Amino acid sequence: MRAKTHLLSALRTIVEGMDLTWPDKATIEPPKDKQHGDMAANIAMVLAKQAHVSPRDLAARIAGALQQNDPFIEKIDIAGPGFLNITFTDDFWRETVNIIEKAGDRYGSVSYGCGKRAQVEYVSANPTGPLHIGHGRGAAVGDSLTRVLRFAGYDVETEYYINDAGRQMYILGFSVLFRAKQLSGQDLPDPEDFYRGEYIKDIAAVVLKLHPNLMELPEQEALEICRDYALNDILDGIKKDLADFNVEHQVWFSEKSLLAEGAVDKTFDRLRAAGLAFEQDGALWFRTTDFGDDKDRVLKKSDGLLTYFASDIAYHDNKYDRGFDLCVDIWGADHHGYVPRMRAAVEALGKPKESFDVILVQLVNLLRGGEQVAMSTRAGTFDTLEEVVREVGRDAARFMFLSRKSDSHLDFDLDLVKQQSMDNPVYYVQYAHARIASVIRKAEERGMTVPAKATPALLAALGNADELDMLRLLEQFEDVVEAAARQLAPHHVSFYMQDVASALHRFYANNPVLNAGDESVVAARLLLLKSVACVIRNGLNLLGVSAPESM
Repeated sequence: MRAKTHLLSALRTIVEGMDLTWPDKATIEPPKDKQHGDMAANIAMVLAKQAHVSPRDLAARIAGALQQNDPFIEKIDIAGPGFLNITFTDDFWRETVNIIEKAGDRYGSVSYGCGKRAQVEYVSANPTGPLHIGHGRGAAVGDSLTRVLRFAGYDVETEYYINDAGRQMYILGFSVLFRAKQLSGQDLPDPEDFYRGEYIKDIAAVVLKLHPNLMELPEQEALEICRDYALNDILDGIKKDLADFNVEHQVWFSEKSLLAEGAVDKTFDRLRAAGLAFEQDGALWFRTTDFGDDKDRVLKKSDGLLTYFASDIAYHDNKYDRGFDLCVDIWGADHHGYVPRMRAAVEALGKPKESFDVILVQLVNLLRGGEQVAMSTRAGTFDTLEEVVREVGRDAARFMFLSRKSDSHLDFDLDLVKQQSMDNPVYYVQYAHARIASVIRKAEERGMTVPAKATPALLAALGNADELDMLRLLEQFEDVVEAAARQLAPHHVSFYMQDVASALHRFYANNPVLNAGDESVVAARLLLLKSVACVIRNGLNLLGVSAPESM
């Protein structure tokens, strides 16, 4: 980021000095082969026509002006039809240490979001049972994305949508009441459609204790008591599991409240006024085909019942009424077919396409002893998020969930994640931070201290290829954060963390620090390690993972 912005500023000044207009197609990016320098620019090629000279001649003029005016540029090669391959001086990269030291826990932050208000809604699992490992992946993605967006300059609010209305709530109440009847001595065969988990039996036992006369009440009243208690009990458990997983939700939004406030009817009126809702066969339809959907969709059935889609449109209408510039939903990958429909709804509400996005989270294959663990909420055969976190730890679980793109399948190997070895990605990264902390402690035990200030004279000792490559890598952190925010993809951070950890372990193996001999080299390398630790700490924080001082 710093290299790119530095070069962009210098090139813009030169272009303006030539009375030329900066072209939209100009690019500045690292070359694919680092032997071609630190940055490559196509400015001469895309500006040649405007300048009325050949690309190579214009490249030569720009290169001459750059080298004359910029002390941080070591050399410029003109390649092919007029590419500028720019190499910065070692001093330019050494300055990265000072920049990291000055920024501290804000190093890597960018202003990409420009203070825009964003909402990230995630997990939002039906409160019909404990969170399972699949929900955990969505929770990690949503929480980490929130951290990234805030670090990238957005004002972010987090939300959990509670599906506390509709058929699933009826089945939940029915399931608890059924178990209560069995516990009360009634010999009843299991129905076809109900929640079978042991937690339902536990809830039924508590409801019976709180309401000894439950079996004497009218069926509907008993069912409502079972449903309401189960909903609140399960929701409390969900909130605790998420808090223990270091996941934040600032707002818990009830679907029931949406219906009670007449929000659905208000949204229907908006769609009718825009000519986007129509009556047919006794049902209310939404013209989603006007927005690229393959067919129009029902909002209210002929029997008067609302579809899920109707509530979802009203919910998103409510979100935009709260003033968000960007709404991001995190859904399970099985909802992929629903995405075009919601995009159509957002456009119908008069919002720009770019104001809404969906991140799809693929399934997690939980492995134990090499065998896949079957998971089903209704069958009750699943490992809960709480159980997995208790077994492998919060840090390991979060890092593993974020170790691949969210729309890729993930094999979560419990045995691997518990290993304290370099084959375990989270251990590999955390150990890099702990290793640096250990080196600094040993330095202090020997009477050495990390210099308080990184002066040019001290940093001049950083000059070998490993040291300069490390500085170049640390300088990329802002680019990684911006890419993660722009693409709504926090996995960029976990990939980068593994790259930094790999570079650190390689550097440590090839370059003695405390035993470097020359005091200036020792001091400079301690400063470099301190910068690496800062970047790892900041990156792990974006993943919601701790950076231990010892392991």
